[in-house]
Amino acid sequence: MVVPPSKWPLIMEISREGEGSELALIHKALAAEYDLAETAYTFGAHSFSFLSVLDSYALLDRISPEEFVKDEQMPYWAEIWPSAIMLSSFIADELSLDGLRVVEIGAGVGMVSVVAAWKGASVLTTDFSLEALRFARYNALDNRVTLRCERLDWRLVQCREQFDLLFAADVLYERVNLLPIVTAIDKLLKPGGAAYIADPRRRLAEQFLELAAENNFSITPFQRRYDGGSRSVAVTIYKMTRQSTAQ
Repeated sequence: MVVPPSKWPLIMEISREGEGSELALIHKALAAEYDLAETAYTFGAHSFSFLSVLDSYALLDRISPEEFVKDEQMPYWAEIWPSAIMLSSFIADELSLDGLRVVEIGAGVGMVSVVAAWKGASVLTTDFSLEALRFARYNALDNRVTLRCERLDWRLVQCREQFDLLFAADVLYERVNLLPIVTAIDKLLKPGGAAYIADPRRRLAEQFLELAAENNFSITPFQRRYDGGSRSVAVTIYKMTRQSTAQ
């Protein structure tokens, strides 16, 4: 049985106290509801393990027509996508995060957040799906890092805190979400902050970049390629920074 959102707190703090028993309890609860997959990855010469759903398509039957009409939410959160893997690798190899405040939007099972926390950041992990945050919580405990998890709807960002860095992987899949994501980034970033958005070079990314430019963001692309699956996937990581308005 899926626990209804009303039974879940909107904010979950990952605690190191009693983490072993909590890890086992969360795994037991998730295993009762999902067919699970646990996969090992290496980032920055460090070994990680991530729990996800074995077959995300099996979750489609859980979405009622009423829920889909209301939110148009598909269970994309349940998989680990190449964009998240390449963004995690980029964070591990290219970025220094010690002491920085970081937010991830559309976090799914939390891979990017976990790697950012391992790199020394203080991380707020967000997703619209409370089910996704259960997996993020488990993966944080399993990899012995600290995360704060909170539900966030990028169409209506109510978080007043601003962050040094924002991460997002594979979120540019619906045209209706493009402007809300740009607006969310603008609200969540500190002055001088940067966002890193990873995408498998969808056509919608071009429209997103146009909207970002119209909203005073400069873009720097980093090209990567994921070769770990059944096929090679080209991924671009877009660094977004606000343009200077000084005359």
